[in-house]
Amino acid sequence: MGKKKVAAKSKEELIKESESVEQAVASAKQSGKLRIEKGCVYIQASSNNTIMTVTDEKGNTIAWLSAGSVGFTGPKKATPFAASKVSEAIAEKVKRSGPIKVDVFVRGIGKGRDSAVRTLATKGFEIMSIKDVTPVPHNGPRPRKVRRI
Repeated sequence: MGKKKVAAKSKEELIKESESVEQAVASAKQSGKLRIEKGCVYIQASSNNTIMTVTDEKGNTIAWLSAGSVGFTGPKKATPFAASKVSEAIAEKVKRSGPIKVDVFVRGIGKGRDSAVRTLATKGFEIMSIKDVTPVPHNGPRPRKVRRI
């Protein structure tokens, strides 16, 4: 266990290193300030929950929320009120950087479909189009038997 030597850096090396650090910090700040003009909002309204995802035009996720993550539990997650609260929370989350002009894609047959879209419209989003992308089978495999209680 000998003595450890500390390598002395010249002034030129220190200047180069500080410039690279400053450049990295500047690029990180710019990425946070980017304003996305157009994007997509995906609403998945199942019979148990409502999930909303906001993406840019390329499909990169900006933010997502569900009724469960907002604070609803059990059967309250499937209500239209919970879906409207999810829409409000998403609007607050993407207020600064998120898209203003959005295409809305609705999937599922849940109760929160309409209230989520209405709340998006009232929270300042400019809705360009609304599309229903609920998957419908073209007579695929035989469905399970109907549950009778």
